[in-house]
Amino acid sequence: MSEGKAGFQLGTVGALSLSVVSSVSIVICNKALISTLGFTFATTLTSWHLLVTFCSLHVALWMKMFEHKPFDARAVMGFGILNGISIGLLNLSLGFNSVGFYQMTKLAIIPCTVLLETLFFRKQFSSSIQFSLIILLVGVGIATVTDLQLNVLGSVLSLLAVLTTCVAQIMTNTIQKKFKVSSTQLLYQSCPYQAMTLFIIGPFLDGLLTNLNVFAFKYTPQVLFFIVLSCLISVSVNFSTFLVIGKTSPVTYQVLGHLKTCLVLAFGYVLLHDPFSWRNILGILIAVVGMVLYSYYCTIESQQKAAEASIPSTLSKESEADPLIGVENGTSLLSEGAGARGPVWNSNKDLHA
Repeated sequence: MSEGKAGFQLGTVGALSLSVVSSVSIVICNKALISTLGFTFATTLTSWHLLVTFCSLHVALWMKMFEHKPFDARAVMGFGILNGISIGLLNLSLGFNSVGFYQMTKLAIIPCTVLLETLFFRKQFSSSIQFSLIILLVGVGIATVTDLQLNVLGSVLSLLAVLTTCVAQIMTNTIQKKFKVSSTQLLYQSCPYQAMTLFIIGPFLDGLLTNLNVFAFKYTPQVLFFIVLSCLISVSVNFSTFLVIGKTSPVTYQVLGHLKTCLVLAFGYVLLHDPFSWRNILGILIAVVGMVLYSYYCTIESQQKAAEASIPSTLSKESEADPLIGVENGTSLLSEGAGARGPVWNSNKDLHA
């Protein structure tokens, strides 16, 4: 294995680990903020997350920790606004649907992403990969889905949330590769548009869902402490989201998101003594099997593609009419998120789902 390949794999593992640790940490922090302290303004809180992320990246740019690389302003603006809208729609979906239907909405992101990439990017997913994803979705469904209560408005909001989230995550991967920008460079340029979108719609959405005014809330020192802590952790969450999607694919990021869901459920049961049933345990075990199979099949296919790519190019020179062998690296695009964003918690029921 070449040093470059080993370095890429190490960077991918680091990105995945950072995403898991930061996401689980922010769940713990936000659970205390929402469930214990009553701060239920999730959309507005997310806008603050993005604002702090932008400020942190601006300081990093000033310290020359990364290079600013401007590119198509319209693409950045559209991408940032789309990410902000997808977060708002996910919050509305939870507000107007049951917990079970909301969980089904999140599960629908993977097959929708696969469908979009197949139709518009002609990306091929092997039967082994599809089989592992089905096992994963079944497991997460058993562990998280409870009741399914349908309504027209909630269904429309869920459909829009799924579509915008899928498109935003695919755009993350596509933009990074098309304009050859890093996850940090893309996040730095898109953050202001995401933050502005959520800052404008956040108070309205939060008021609609909670019947409370975010500006009239009593901000005690304890509440402020957890808000600041949540914002600081969100820097890592947002950065790792872009990093994971850029290094892997939107589908892999969604698989990782379901792993984090299972970890949060397990954490709540072990340390917080949340209600847990045999369905949760069975679902998590099945989901873990699906994740292991997905990782195994992805590794096997990557090795096969690497082996094909290493075939000496001299073989193709024997006939100038034969094209050089080209192998797609298997990546295609928050990113759930969801574009670059922290997990969506706008009610206690979501945390216990």
